[in-house]
Amino acid sequence: MTIQIGDPIPEVILTRIRQGVEKVDTPTLFGAHKVVLFAVPGAFTPTCSARHLPGFIEHFDAFRKRGIEVYCVSVNDAFVMKAWGESLHVPEGLQLLADGSGDFARALGLELDLGAQGMGLRSRRYALYAEDGVVKQLWVEEPGAFEVSSADYVLQHLPD
Repeated sequence: MTIQIGDPIPEVILTRIRQGVEKVDTPTLFGAHKVVLFAVPGAFTPTCSARHLPGFIEHFDAFRKRGIEVYCVSVNDAFVMKAWGESLHVPEGLQLLADGSGDFARALGLELDLGAQGMGLRSRRYALYAEDGVVKQLWVEEPGAFEVSSADYVLQHLPD
């Protein structure tokens, strides 16, 4: 079942690289915070690298001025996410989270089987806004689309 507005963020362990590989649980990431999380099917893939992540980099300060943390998640390992962030000069504070086994994508009901394209299990492209670990807004793209999960769209549709 796909996560819905009003649902709590499921408890899952993700990884990131700071001083080394760190495991971080979703209650820590989302509890007592305002968060915009966007998911991409894959680091270094065309739309993700040319438009999706760059839009959130461009508008990062606008989110932060509203007191909102910004996270990006993908079904990649933490080393790939770190290299991708370095290649696009992700600002400090915009967290790139690895869902290496797709556990988070499955827990949200937003997994995507791209096995026919040689990519295996991935995440659908989406963005969500959560407060204190509860989904307040959710924008899920149709396969192959990039509209409602863009930084511009999310900024325009956040509650005041």
